[in-house]
Amino acid sequence: MNLSIARSSALWILLCGLAQTLLGGSAIGAAVISQPPAAAANCRRVVLVHGIYNSGRRMSGMKRFLEARGWQVYAVSIKPNNASITFQDMAAQLADYINANVPAGEKFDLVGFSMGGLVSRYYVQKMDGYRRVRRFVTLSAPNHGTLWACLGGLPGVKQMRPGSPMLRDLNGDMSKLEPLHYTSIYTPFDLSIIPATSSRMPVGRNVVLWVPLHPLMTMLPRPLHAVEQALTD
Repeated sequence: MNLSIARSSALWILLCGLAQTLLGGSAIGAAVISQPPAAAANCRRVVLVHGIYNSGRRMSGMKRFLEARGWQVYAVSIKPNNASITFQDMAAQLADYINANVPAGEKFDLVGFSMGGLVSRYYVQKMDGYRRVRRFVTLSAPNHGTLWACLGGLPGVKQMRPGSPMLRDLNGDMSKLEPLHYTSIYTPFDLSIIPATSSRMPVGRNVVLWVPLHPLMTMLPRPLHAVEQALTD
């Protein structure tokens, strides 16, 4: 790769991160675990997991949307949020959050956006999360990696490179996803997940939406309704 292409690629990654930060907020620091709100015993619970450079606030639009339709919604904040830690560490934060917020023994639904989709998959496939998750949805997740990750050197970023050991491990055995009601939702116009078809999975259901930008997958009505349908079917 020549110097001009490398500089252009690095600039594009910076702009993508800035856009996601401006649209959804970001945070750096220690893990945040909130107390669960009071709810009826038979409520539908769903945990939302944000993407890189964001926090639980990034999922606030989806949270309000689902709450208005009867779900009890939890939005974790993974910190640090820049993939400077491994997916094992990020998934451990998710597991701690779930154990602190979702009553023990209760099933719940799980929705992961972008990097959060891989964090969720790690939790489901490698930390026995499949035992508790009922329906699982990923939005524009780099299930087979993204070429942009080849330009970064942070531990979590390197794990998102196509063909990384972590991805080979996750994709080598998807048996724990098969019993779940799993849906992968993505847009062909995604410029953060390259190629966009990296989001496609050989298990569950793939849903293609014509959404113009990666961050809008958690904001526009069409993907929100697609998530609702996936959590209802």
